[in-house]
Amino acid sequence: MIWNSVKTTLLLASLTGLFAFVGLALGGRGGMIFAFFIAIAMNMGAWWFSDKLALKMSRARPVSESEMPELHAMVAHLSERAKLPKPAVYIIDSDTPNAFATGRSPEKGAVAVTSGIMRLLDREELAGVMAHELAHIKHRDTLISSIAATVAGAVVMIAEMAQWAMIFGGLSGNSDEEEGGGGFFGSLLMIILAPIAAFVIQMAISRAREFKADEGGAQILGNPLPLASALEKLKWSVSRQPAMAVNPATSHLYIVNPLRGGIGGLFRTHPASADRIARLRALAQRQAM
Repeated sequence: MIWNSVKTTLLLASLTGLFAFVGLALGGRGGMIFAFFIAIAMNMGAWWFSDKLALKMSRARPVSESEMPELHAMVAHLSERAKLPKPAVYIIDSDTPNAFATGRSPEKGAVAVTSGIMRLLDREELAGVMAHELAHIKHRDTLISSIAATVAGAVVMIAEMAQWAMIFGGLSGNSDEEEGGGGFFGSLLMIILAPIAAFVIQMAISRAREFKADEGGAQILGNPLPLASALEKLKWSVSRQPAMAVNPATSHLYIVNPLRGGIGGLFRTHPASADRIARLRALAQRQAM
């Protein structure tokens, strides 16, 4: 929990530093000061509203108990087993099966599932997935994950700003004549580095926590095998479905990475599904002994 707080602080500090650097590169000292205040405002927004932003970026909508009584009952039962407040329940209208959790605290938790996962998995497998997401909430992974989504989204926005600045000559005008402006090379550097930075931020926080959430979910459910079976189906389905229409800044939130190919393949945000499945099956064997 303390380490998560440290990582959250580092992420927010990195966002501030990145914005200040971009401001200096594109607009000199004035640009740096302006970007610093923008970063402070974004830090406050990331802390208080990152969960809502993650849900909005994922096009998730709240679903009532009357709409999906079985899903709500499942989440309520698993939350009781995990000794957590029942999170809000959301659905994403997508054929690609997936799910994620968000929220800055267990009291503000939310779980989101795609319509595709509801059709693909049986009840026990879906319960395994929900238990995994509740484990993220219990471990307080969701705040840093949501903040990382906000930071990554901001980094992508910076890259787009840099691209426009390069097209129109930079925010500082003729930067070869004005001290502090990065001009063409500063803009080009940010266009190259900003998307990479976003993926690195996501990669740095995701891999180990997925293994822990798998184990935590198995403990909540009382059986590792349904989650292992669900991951097998998700791995198979995601590889054959069209790529999910998802904001890359939120890809690390999902139980399996919804993106594949291109630069997303170079900067994996999740452990290999085969490794996760093997660990869960090994855990089931140890429990049976």
